[in-house]
Amino acid sequence: MSASMTRWLETQAAVRERRGLVRRPLPRAADEQFIDLASNDYLGLAADPRVAEAAAAAASLWGTGATSSRLVAGTTRLHLELEQELAALAGMETALVFSSGYLANIGVITALGGPGTLIVADEHCHASMIDGMRLSRSRTEPFTHNSVEEAGRLLADRSEPRALIAVESLYSVLGDEAPLVDLLALAEQNDAVLLIDEAHSLGVTGTGIFQGRGSVAGTALAGHPNVIVTATLSKALGSQGGAVLGSPLLREHLINRARSFIFDTGLAPASAAAALAGVRIIRDEPWRAGSVRRNAAALAAGLAPALAAHGTAVDQPVVEQMAGAVQSIAMPSAEAVLAAAGAARTAGVRIGCFRPPSVPDGISRLRLTARATLTPEEIEDSCAVLRGILEELP
Repeated sequence: MSASMTRWLETQAAVRERRGLVRRPLPRAADEQFIDLASNDYLGLAADPRVAEAAAAAASLWGTGATSSRLVAGTTRLHLELEQELAALAGMETALVFSSGYLANIGVITALGGPGTLIVADEHCHASMIDGMRLSRSRTEPFTHNSVEEAGRLLADRSEPRALIAVESLYSVLGDEAPLVDLLALAEQNDAVLLIDEAHSLGVTGTGIFQGRGSVAGTALAGHPNVIVTATLSKALGSQGGAVLGSPLLREHLINRARSFIFDTGLAPASAAAALAGVRIIRDEPWRAGSVRRNAAALAAGLAPALAAHGTAVDQPVVEQMAGAVQSIAMPSAEAVLAAAGAARTAGVRIGCFRPPSVPDGISRLRLTARATLTPEEIEDSCAVLRGILEELP
């Protein structure tokens, strides 16, 4: 490596160290005994024997990889079955599966973007959406988190013939909901497309017979011509991959124009089969979604007294039924959140540690993610550990 590049890398490393922003992968053992409040395995399906057996059977039948792009030889019947059943679960007409949720967001945004498309995006949108906007060559305007009014002003001033509103149904750091009904009305008024990332809601939200099917299914948004949904298969579904859901015309456009679909090796058959098993479990066992929200509420209630006593509070209100699995606790600094996550790990509880630039507002946070399979004892033990850590805060 050149001397100038080496010096620059050394400077960058020193800056990260000084600011408490160094990140390192923390390997975990298959048989570790941690209470998991950090992963996105909301329904506990990543270790479900039915999902594992489906993946193993697919690997045995189809091989370990897709072998090529979906447009060459990388599409199996599993991919098509998954797309059909995923679309039906979410209440959308069609789906197109990508090899990750990140690539699904990049694919749809770049395929719909360009100089003729204005993108107005919630300032808390995920990095995958932000990167898609940067690559799209569209004029992009952020709006204040969940401010429909500000998004409307940006759309009203547009000169571009097309417009896209980019949001998440449940936001990944704060765990709060987007005002989807109002955003759909805004999209209709301004002849815009509403792009909804359901990464953290698919498998978790929904009411009545649509419990677990996400924030779009069973509402006026489902199948609406102004609505596009993206999803990941690596969270509640317990697998790997991503998808874009919308009209048949959109699917055909993405097959021909989305570079992250065209030029990428297809999703491995084992992952497609695992995700398909996950879709069927969500459809047949809607109780899992309710368990996630009840466990999230129990965690919030168990921590509320300690948070109140120390002048902080969970960003999501303590209610009987949480909107989703994610709760976050604001911390005084990157160093403090790193120390708190380390102390919890030493005590046998794995929690998320979010520091800039991973947090949209620059505030370091502990992030807790509830799972359907948490036991009352695990919730009680976790709250006891976290209360002790919070009591040590200055």
